Amino acid sequence: MNTIQNKYYFQALDNFPYNMEETIEALNYALSYEKNADCLCLLARVYSEILNDYETAKEYFEEAMSINIHSLNLYPYFIDCLLWNDDYKEAKKLINFALTVKGIDKAVILNKKSLLLEYQKKYKKALNMINNARLHTYNSNFMTYLESREKQIKLKKKSNEKSK
Repeated sequence: MNTIQNKYYFQALDNFPYNMEETIEALNYALSYEKNADCLCLLARVYSEILNDYETAKEYFEEAMSINIHSLNLYPYFIDCLLWNDDYKEAKKLINFALTVKGIDKAVILNKKSLLLEYQKKYKKALNMINNARLHTYNSNFMTYLESREKQIKLKKKSNEKSK
C-alpha cells in the first residue's frame, strides 16, 4: 500500500464499526488506488459483521486471499464468516491451511477450530482444542478468554448430556 492508500485504510479501520458511512467512504478511496488484501478484508468484514451478507463477504475474503495469501489479518475474520454461514467444511479447510501460514497466531486459529467443533456439538473435541490453544497463548487476556470459552463449552456439554 502506498502512503495515501494507508491513510484511507487507517481512517476506515478507525471508523469501523461505529461510523459505517465514514468507513465505506474511506475504503472506497483506498481501493480506488489499488486493491489490496487489508482493504478487501475490511470490506468483507462490513458485509459479514454488519450486513450479514455472508456470500458477498466470502467473495471479498477470497479476493483478498488471491492478492495476498499470507495476510495474517484476514484468516480469523474469514473463518468467522464461514462459521456464521454454516459453511463448516470450508471453515475446516481454511483453519487447517491458516495453521500452516508463517506468523499466524495459532492460539486464535485453534480457538476458531474449537468454535467449529462447538458449532458441530463435538464438545469433547472442542475442549481438547481449547487446551491446544492454551499451549500457544502468550497473552494473559487471551488465556482468560479461553478459560471462559472452556466454561461455556462444559456447560453446553452438560446440558447436552442431560437432554439425552
